[in-house]
Amino acid sequence: MDEGGQFRDGLAARIAHFDREGAQRAANLAEEERQQVLALFPLESWGGLDLERYALGPDGRRSGLSFCRLMEYGTDNFGSIRGGSAAKHIVYQHRSGQWRVVPIALRGLEVREAWAQVRSEFVTAFDAARKGAYEVLDDLESLSYGQALTTKALAVYFPGEFLPVFSAAHVRHFTALLGGRPRAAYSSGVRTWRANRELLELLGEYEEFSGWSPHEVMEFLYAFHDPRPNDRVIWKIAPGERASLWDDCLQNRRIRIAWDEVGSLVQYETDQELKAALDQQWPRSAGGNLRLARQMLAFRDLERGDLVVANRGKSEVLAVGTVVGGYAYDSDAQTHRHTVGVDWDTSYAQSFDAPRHAWQQTLAKVPGSLMREIRHRRDQREADELPGLVSDAGVGEPGVVETAAVVMGPGLPDEELPDDVRKVWDLLEHKGQVVLQGPPGTGKTRLALNVALALAGHADLIEAAPGERAAVLAKLSAVPEEAEGTGEAGASEEPRAARLTMVTFHPSYGYEDFVEGFRPDTTADGAGLHLKMKDGVFLRVCAAAKKAPDDIYLIVVDEINRGDLPRILGELITLLELDKRGSVSITLPTSGRQQTVPPNVRIIGTMNSADRSVGHIDSAIRRRFAFLDVPPDLDSLDGEVEGLGLASLLEGLNERLDAQFGPNHLLGQAYLLADDRPLATAEQLSHAFHHEIVPLVTDYCLGRPEMLRAVLGELVDDRTGRVVQTNPTDLPGMLAKVFVTVGTAQAVDEDGASAEPQWDEG
Repeated sequence: MDEGGQFRDGLAARIAHFDREGAQRAANLAEEERQQVLALFPLESWGGLDLERYALGPDGRRSGLSFCRLMEYGTDNFGSIRGGSAAKHIVYQHRSGQWRVVPIALRGLEVREAWAQVRSEFVTAFDAARKGAYEVLDDLESLSYGQALTTKALAVYFPGEFLPVFSAAHVRHFTALLGGRPRAAYSSGVRTWRANRELLELLGEYEEFSGWSPHEVMEFLYAFHDPRPNDRVIWKIAPGERASLWDDCLQNRRIRIAWDEVGSLVQYETDQELKAALDQQWPRSAGGNLRLARQMLAFRDLERGDLVVANRGKSEVLAVGTVVGGYAYDSDAQTHRHTVGVDWDTSYAQSFDAPRHAWQQTLAKVPGSLMREIRHRRDQREADELPGLVSDAGVGEPGVVETAAVVMGPGLPDEELPDDVRKVWDLLEHKGQVVLQGPPGTGKTRLALNVALALAGHADLIEAAPGERAAVLAKLSAVPEEAEGTGEAGASEEPRAARLTMVTFHPSYGYEDFVEGFRPDTTADGAGLHLKMKDGVFLRVCAAAKKAPDDIYLIVVDEINRGDLPRILGELITLLELDKRGSVSITLPTSGRQQTVPPNVRIIGTMNSADRSVGHIDSAIRRRFAFLDVPPDLDSLDGEVEGLGLASLLEGLNERLDAQFGPNHLLGQAYLLADDRPLATAEQLSHAFHHEIVPLVTDYCLGRPEMLRAVLGELVDDRTGRVVQTNPTDLPGMLAKVFVTVGTAQAVDEDGASAEPQWDEG
């Protein structure tokens, strides 16, 4: 980025529209919080600071605030470091009561000795900052394990020397935006405090910010250049059973969830650790506890500006809110102690025509299409109430903070993208080629095609009707017709390839199909055959991409692991790396031509992790591809058949498959979908179960009845070892008995259920 050109463009207009008075009020609140820290923890007291006065404990029930608790939970206006586990505090007390020391070099020491070393480094850091000797900070290895905390502490004690931005990723985003060192220049050796200082120096070159406080500048950067995607996951969160806690949540500007027995969520570093705690409290709910653990950690990691939908039952929206304060564990509350600060907007209150079955869960993702429906209903109601005062573009979003979309990052689409599409998009930008791997039926190919739509500027069609979506994909896959005067014998063929090219690898697929080789062709007089050198799929795409450098050309390789990849790709594997695109060429051994790979070619491969015939993918190929796991998407199964929740069915079935065969042999949501919608009738469910699911599970079991019985339970006849046949109308109840009510419980909150995992006696 040249001299911050992107940032300078339109800067005056953005400043003119910026609410500086509001930013000044926020800066005043931040200063009040800073003064509180100085009063409780004066700089000169650090040499003798006790561990208990510093460290973050499991529940916060200490006499007075610890420094780490104040940094994370008491100074949000100054700048947030919320999210993630307590490990960012370097030394902390685990929920078990044990002390944990994060720096590897200190783990052999007694905790008090380790704390003495960490405290000494804090004192050294503060002394270096006082003297302006910032280079000393990079030698403090223990503090490198808590860079966000350390940078915030430095900003508290030396406010004019640091910008109140403490996320390393955010600092790098803003630095690149202002024309600083490119992102690739940053490595683990560049500490957040140094990057923060560099960003502050870059901002000092802008006369437009003369007289602004660091907090005003921070508010401006986040208002117009928020590094977080504007399509972050939106969560539906129920405020207690039948919204029993809604009045409290509304009045106190927060949202609360239960599962208090596991204690503060900041004590958990992984989903498996939290799952183990849930399993200990609710052992008969073990099948659904991993999903619940991931949802609870997502709740913990909600950031300022994220959106939350509060609901009552399956059909009622109470409000949409904006997260204004991070996670906290309220030990004084009788129940539902896990809290996040939210500013609610009740103008979104509405009821749906049909229930949303996924909303039976306390926490559920809100798809983009549903969020657009919620907004449209609110806007339409306001338009009806205020005719003539609402523009065609719709009303604003009072109470809901939206990112100012004035400047988009390079290469990012203007449309909102689903989270999974965004992940693949980012990996393609970083690596150039991605492999989507996961069990059958998880939608890997569909995800690849969704990315194709986004790359072609049709992200709005990702959730469109199947027919409309298919028509656009067909157009993208159509190879342009051969131009006149080309293609004749002896003449060079015009390079022709579609923007989207799909190919399936298999054991017989080879180098001559993908790159180049001699292929049979008719002679000029049509009297016989001869061998002719022809370009393969990849070379044709490369040739077309060179002629249209502004367009992205995507190759989707289905079943990429079923081909002999080293043989298919050959020497071109070297050119796939982005830093060699368009600059490094190789000589093709068959034709002797020089070949490069244009920078606007992308590859997405799909790989079925359950395929036992999968060959080994060697390290040279793995190094040039990014790999992304595509797990089953239970949130897409927002439906039920005769009272059987499809998401609960798949979750219970996959629990048994995981126990028998491991995570690579699960089943995806596609088996319970028809035309992109959840199955709706018992007949559809019966057909899917007996003709799609049972054959695959039987194949997993290698014909062994005892393994089949371990997965399908009483659905397998004890005498014959085969799956029993039943009337379709009886099947939902039988499946519920095996996969939902026995051994698996749901974490639900509505319509006769509980907000806690429960044993359902059926």
